[in-house]
Amino acid sequence: MAKANGESTSVVSDFIDFLNASPTAFHAVEEAKKRLVSVGYEQVSETEDWKLEAGKKYFFTRNHSTIVAFAIGKNYVAGNAFHIVGAHTDSPCLKLKPISKSRYLNVVQITKGGFLEVGVQIYGGGLWHTWFDRDLTIAGRVIIKEEKNDSVSYVHRLVRIEEPILRVPTLAIHLDRDAVAFAVNTETQLLPVLATTIKGELNKVVSKDDAQNDGEIADQKSTSTSSKHHLLLLQLLADKLGCEPDDIFDFDLQVCDAQPSVVGGAKKEFIFSGRLDNLCMTFCSLKALIDSTSSESSLENEPGIRMVALFDNEEVGSASAQGAGSPTMLNALSRITSSFSSYPSLVEKAIQKSFLVSADMAHALHPNYMEKYEENHRPKFHGGLVIKDNANQKYATNAVTSTIFRELAINHNLPVQDFVVRNDMACGTTIGPILASGIGIRTVDVGAPQLSMHSIREVCGVDDVDYSYQHFKAYFEEFSALDTIKVDI
Repeated sequence: MAKANGESTSVVSDFIDFLNASPTAFHAVEEAKKRLVSVGYEQVSETEDWKLEAGKKYFFTRNHSTIVAFAIGKNYVAGNAFHIVGAHTDSPCLKLKPISKSRYLNVVQITKGGFLEVGVQIYGGGLWHTWFDRDLTIAGRVIIKEEKNDSVSYVHRLVRIEEPILRVPTLAIHLDRDAVAFAVNTETQLLPVLATTIKGELNKVVSKDDAQNDGEIADQKSTSTSSKHHLLLLQLLADKLGCEPDDIFDFDLQVCDAQPSVVGGAKKEFIFSGRLDNLCMTFCSLKALIDSTSSESSLENEPGIRMVALFDNEEVGSASAQGAGSPTMLNALSRITSSFSSYPSLVEKAIQKSFLVSADMAHALHPNYMEKYEENHRPKFHGGLVIKDNANQKYATNAVTSTIFRELAINHNLPVQDFVVRNDMACGTTIGPILASGIGIRTVDVGAPQLSMHSIREVCGVDDVDYSYQHFKAYFEEFSALDTIKVDI
């Protein structure tokens, strides 16, 4: 069995850097772009014609939160296979509402009990009680309005405030002694505190259009950004972006943990971080693609196309223009194939030859809740990638696709594990069944084991990061030669 070594330590260190650079899906895609460009990948646009060449490497993005990267083998011809790893860039979080100035019981009042609070929406199925008493901050994308030479343009900018500026405080046990469990009303009890009104008044800013300041009655008919959000918040964002508060036209911002990702545990065997689901699989697949295509000869004898597809919005069902439920994947396969041939039927031929690894984190065995796991399917830390199976097609794995993936593990002495959910429990799902049913591509669902899934602070094993990277890299490098399993259908 492969063991952790100096190389794996480097992989884990690189993963920590990736996590700390990626507080949101937008930042994760930006970091992926930087890494791809640095090794010769060329960005193409979906709004333009593609002129692709065998032996070259490309990528495109959607919404700045989904990215698809692919390397074309030098022996590629239209109709050949695509070898794909699919993952997702988003994680459960709190997203700022379009009007984030908190109001109480529909009364036009911007403060509650002398505090400035920020209105948020819940995104995905988070363990929301874990967001209490954490050092929180804000990150995401901002649309800035620029006026030059009597013309107006709108610019997409990423922003991240590193300092903790928010907190959701718990109620003291003395005031809630009858509480049996920590139940959270996500509308009324999950509002982050930004500041007190006293300090807000001392640091009050005035917008250029004389919009109402924090602590005053807001003009409900106003559509300006400063009427929808606390000016203190807008000033913090403007200072970070190097603009004026009134230049901020709109944004997609989310609350995130200010604590950095770290390697921890008495034996330095764990990774403590938010967003492991699913930035761990995002990173491992991206690094595997980059490293498998880094040398001059890496694509010399490759007849297929190596691809990574990292989607947004998986945590809320993938039904968006940038989600796995969109035509993004099929469009990419079609456009790449048509760049080398004018016969449209070749993409259908290619799909039947292709293979998708749907990579999303898996449930590791929890020592305090062992009864929650099917007794013969209990994935453990340091046990390698988990192959997920579900008879009701919550996962897309079947005997053929799992065999191919296991063969890679055998060839490289890598551990693998199996998971099925108990029959008396509901099962989650992934992008695997969505893409398998929408495109008709052979698919296996896998993921590295983790605990505290959907918590603000999750945990996985360092060895499993390295095992995942090695497994994906072997898949990219060897699938063309390995795919000799034929099924008479």
